[in-house]
Amino acid sequence: MKKENKSLNQLLLQKANNLKKQQINWRRHLHQYPELSNQEFETTKFIKKILSDYQIPFKKIPLETGVIAEVKGKQNGSIVAIRSDIDALPILEQTNLPFKSKNRGCMHACGHDLHMATVLGTAVLLNDLKEHLHGTVRFIFQPAEEMPPGGARPMIEAGCLDKVKMIFGMHNDPHLKTGSIGLRDGIAMASVTDFDIKVIGQGGHAARPQNAVDAIVVASEIIGALQKVVSREVDPIQPVVVTIGTINGGTARNVICDEVTLVGTARTLSKEAFKQVPKRIKQIAESIAKAHKAKIDFNLVATYPVLENDIDTNNVIRENFESLFGKNKIEVTPQVMGGEDFACYLEKTKGAMFRLGVMNKKIKADKSWHSPEFIVDEDAIPIGTATFASSALNYLYKIK
Repeated sequence: MKKENKSLNQLLLQKANNLKKQQINWRRHLHQYPELSNQEFETTKFIKKILSDYQIPFKKIPLETGVIAEVKGKQNGSIVAIRSDIDALPILEQTNLPFKSKNRGCMHACGHDLHMATVLGTAVLLNDLKEHLHGTVRFIFQPAEEMPPGGARPMIEAGCLDKVKMIFGMHNDPHLKTGSIGLRDGIAMASVTDFDIKVIGQGGHAARPQNAVDAIVVASEIIGALQKVVSREVDPIQPVVVTIGTINGGTARNVICDEVTLVGTARTLSKEAFKQVPKRIKQIAESIAKAHKAKIDFNLVATYPVLENDIDTNNVIRENFESLFGKNKIEVTPQVMGGEDFACYLEKTKGAMFRLGVMNKKIKADKSWHSPEFIVDEDAIPIGTATFASSALNYLYKIK
């Protein structure tokens, strides 16, 4: 079987490299026409067109955007899934790329265009290797990764994980050199708790504060108190961040404000803190508001669990990447406080997300995600494609 694996891997690499030019064309088209979360209508049409061109079937789902497609092998077996996100960001692109965004104020500044091209190519490659495929590979093109509450749970409700044994995810990484990948066993990314707090006071004249309840004063106390959740209520060895990102309230300098809205997020790498922190945020806000005769309206906008990579899945990725590209190109990625709704899939089935290196300083592909100057090295595309294809194909063969 080792000889068969070696020859199959050579075939995979050859096909991945042959697809590269086409995938770059797909990626550049998608980059020129980015769409925001839950508005990925043309993106969805484009994905379906490519799948149809290669006679890869996709399911009808009760969502306006997003695609679930399948490649069924000629041999019976289990189902694994591969996921790509498809949305862009509200950012004005500031690159000199000849294929820069034509949708002003919208940009694929997180590399989801590269993700789509890579996963589409993986579908085409495996569709061409059906005789070697023992089971089914399901391809999930998920909307709204960038906007809470995210698109993962609606896709799960639409059946994308039905009977799935393992799911593979990937995210580009401009901090890793092209040609390498990053893996981390266990918790890799933080949980996310996005919340809004509306402080409801009583408006009045600035000269008569005794007849009003100043929502700005109450809100300011809440903001200060929330930092004590981090410093005094959570185990100091468990990283937690609570951030208020926007404050809105008030109409004039001589009017006591009646309503203030705080928009915030909390991040933690601890499952225990993930359960604890949202409750304490609400309790603290309610207590302070009550003490000042104000009220609050607490809205939990979204929660994503910690992204915890399954060790067995990481081993599948590791073994197949090493057999394709060697042992010296895998790095251990650090834990980060950023969140990803791929974590929602991992609550339901075994899976992992690897990092695909896209850094190439010669072409200035070294800016971090969400930068208006974000660029990726397209030479990473066949590396991601071959890694996905080999991992899915060989895992299905192993468990057949």
